Amino acid sequence: MDVPLPRLAGVRALAAAVPLMAGGCAVGPTFHRPAAPAGAAYTSAPLPPQTAAASVAAGDAQRFLSGHDVAFEWWREFGSTALDARVAQALRANPSVAAAQAALRAAQELVYAQRGYFYPTVGVGYAFERQQIEGNVATTQAPGVQGNGENLVPSGPAQPLIYNLHTAQLTVGYTPDVFGGNRRKVESLEAQADVQRFELEATYVTLASNVVAASVEEAATRAQLAASKEIVTLGERALEVTDTKYARGYASALDVAAAQAQLAAARALLPPLERQLTETLDLLRVLLGRLPNADLGAPLELEALHLPRELPLSLPAKLIEQRPDVRAAEEQMRSANAEVGVAAAAMFPQFTIDAAAGGAANEFDWMFRDGGPFWSLIAGVTQPLFAGGTLLHTRRAAEQALQQAAAQYRETVLAAYQNVADTLAAVLADARALESAAGAEEAARSTLDLTREQQREGFADPLTELAAHVAERQAMLALVQVQAMRFGDTAALYQALGGGWWNRAAAAPAARAD
Repeated sequence: MDVPLPRLAGVRALAAAVPLMAGGCAVGPTFHRPAAPAGAAYTSAPLPPQTAAASVAAGDAQRFLSGHDVAFEWWREFGSTALDARVAQALRANPSVAAAQAALRAAQELVYAQRGYFYPTVGVGYAFERQQIEGNVATTQAPGVQGNGENLVPSGPAQPLIYNLHTAQLTVGYTPDVFGGNRRKVESLEAQADVQRFELEATYVTLASNVVAASVEEAATRAQLAASKEIVTLGERALEVTDTKYARGYASALDVAAAQAQLAAARALLPPLERQLTETLDLLRVLLGRLPNADLGAPLELEALHLPRELPLSLPAKLIEQRPDVRAAEEQMRSANAEVGVAAAAMFPQFTIDAAAGGAANEFDWMFRDGGPFWSLIAGVTQPLFAGGTLLHTRRAAEQALQQAAAQYRETVLAAYQNVADTLAAVLADARALESAAGAEEAARSTLDLTREQQREGFADPLTELAAHVAERQAMLALVQVQAMRFGDTAALYQALGGGWWNRAAAAPAARAD
């Protein structure tokens, strides 16, 4: 069946109006990306070229490389394939990554949805109506009655009237974005999508840092637990020697009580360390996306980690580009800036254009034949005159939200510089602390060696040798703690500098066009 098309004059007129979308202006303030703080530096005093050094594991001097870039896979600098495997597993399986990725996709879809308002809405419809009209509406004047139309009676038996109506039409609606309200809304949503993008990058960086920190904690706790168990064994031997001396009359009951107290104190160290190890392993399993009963493989030992000797140190002016939290705060400010434009555009005239074209007939085949087609074109403009102050106060609220976002951005920038400064201070201080701890451990070890030599020559009592051995193990405990702190400081510095997310293969562009 050949059905002629309707006249689409209204649609053509609407198409001619589409260029208004691009010809308008976008009201509201234009966003300008904040510049880096003038004269920014990480420390008030000049930073030394390198840290202190000690002749023990994790005691190498670390040299600062000013202006060097941070690699995304910075954890490989620790030289542990087991650690590399853990970080890879976490980035692959941790639910926080999937959640951040989904949040980014959702934000992008909202941008695409808002962009749809730039285009006309087109719809087609078809309606079929079948209706019966009462049949007693046709009347005549009663016979022999004169009058002006009153006293009417039905002309005959009631015969209802039934008719069909087919209507098909194409509708087009368009709202020209003359004052840029929709453009500002799209800009706001694009900024929110960028916020989610930087949140995703922060998730990668934070997750990798947490895995490294937990792995270092595991290795350090294992070393501390081993040293503490040795101290308990030494305390048990010391108690046995004291009991023997007491039985022979060479020690008092006070000496026995003191030995018992020292052994009890040593044993008291074990439960907290065992709990700490268990909780650290549970944390690692969660970070790797596993259940508490999952096998983590071979334990990580502190001796298997290598302390990076060179630490990249980004220029202070680059920090605001590299920190994902700063970039997210910047995009929050851009979104708030665009919302001011959205609120401002609502105070200007709103234009609408609606068109329809179609056909109607009591038979389907006749809808688009002669007499059936119809069309309409309606253009309107609405200018708010009074809304109880709603529009004005909405704009003022948007302006204050922009001020809030700007203040939060400045706060985030200050916190970022403080984070780097604190981390650098920790790197330097803990290097000196390790130097001191290494000296104390070396002195305790020398004391133990000399005591053992004296005992072999008969000049020292076994309890003296055991006490020296306990002191040496306690010095080792302190040394392990500081060694772990140096590894943790290094990981914290990589994170504070942004974690190298911009060098990730699938990362978003580090900079956008202004």
